Amino acid sequence: MRRDIQAGQSARAGEERGGTGRPAAPQGPAHKARRYLLDLAFTLLGSFSYALSVNVFTAPNHIAPGGVTGAATLVNYLTGAPIGITILVINIPLLAAAWRYIGHTYTLKTSVATVVVSLVIDVSAFFLPPFRGDTMLVAVFGGVLAGVGLGLIYMRGATTGGSEVVAGLLERRLPHIPIGRLILLVDAVVVAASALVYRNLESALYAMILIFVSSSLMDSLIYGRQKGKLLLIMTRREQEVADGILRRLGRGVTMLSAAGAYTGDARRVLLCAVRPPEVYELRTLVWDCDPEAFLIVASADEILGEGFRRPDKRP
Repeated sequence: MRRDIQAGQSARAGEERGGTGRPAAPQGPAHKARRYLLDLAFTLLGSFSYALSVNVFTAPNHIAPGGVTGAATLVNYLTGAPIGITILVINIPLLAAAWRYIGHTYTLKTSVATVVVSLVIDVSAFFLPPFRGDTMLVAVFGGVLAGVGLGLIYMRGATTGGSEVVAGLLERRLPHIPIGRLILLVDAVVVAASALVYRNLESALYAMILIFVSSSLMDSLIYGRQKGKLLLIMTRREQEVADGILRRLGRGVTMLSAAGAYTGDARRVLLCAVRPPEVYELRTLVWDCDPEAFLIVASADEILGEGFRRPDKRP
C-alpha cells in the first residue's frame, strides 16, 4: 500500500512548481519562434566562448583538448589548416553516419551547431589575441571557457558533433559500455596523439586537466539546477513528520509500506526529494519530531517533475 501526500498551498511550493495543475496551453507560432531564437542565441554565445578557449588559450599553447577539436588543433599545427574548417570536414562523415544510425532530429541540430562553431572559431581567429603565460592558467581558463560554451549549446538540445557522435556510433557496437566512457576513450586517443605530435608529455597532461575542468563545469551548467537530495525517513511518528514537511517546506512526501527484517513489524517509510539547501531544515524538523528517527540522505543527479524542473519545460 502506498499513499501520496500532496503538498499544501504554500506560496513557495506554488512558485517552485510554476503551475496551477491545469493542462499546458498549446505552443503557438510565437512560442516556437522565441524558442528558435533562443536556440540560436545560446548556440552563438556558446560558440564564441568555445572559440575563445581554442584561439586564445589551447591552440597557441599547443594543447589539444580532446575530440574533433583536439584533432583539428593537431592538423592545424602540422599543416596550418584552419581549425574551424578542419572541424567541419572531420564531422561531415560522422554526421552522415549519425543521420543514418542515430536520428534525423539529433543530426540536424548537431549539424547547425557544428557549422556555427566552426565559422565562429575561424572568424574570431583573426582578432582574438593569444594568451602567452602560465600553462596551468591556460588549461584552467581554457577549460572554463570550453565548458561554458559547450554547456550553453548542450542546454538547447544540440551538440558540437565530434566525440559525442563517435561515441554514439560506437555504442551501437558496444552497448555494454556507458556512452560517457566511450567519449572519454575518444578524447584519450586524441590526447595521447597530441603527446606524439607535440613531442611533449606535459602538453597531454595539461590537456587532461582542461578536459576535467570543462566537463565538470559543463555538467554543472546542464544538471546543476536539477540536482537534489533524496531522503528516506524511518520514524514511528510518520504522520507528524510528513505534516511538518508539508507545512514548513512545502514539499510532497510519499509513504512507502515496509517491514523490519528482524522484528517483522510493519511500518511506513517516508520518501521526500528536496533541494540541497533544504536538507538542514528538513533534518532538524525530523529530529524535533522524533529524536530516534533513522534518516538516509542520498544525492540525486537529476530530479524532474512537480516542484522541480519539468522534463518538457523549455524557455
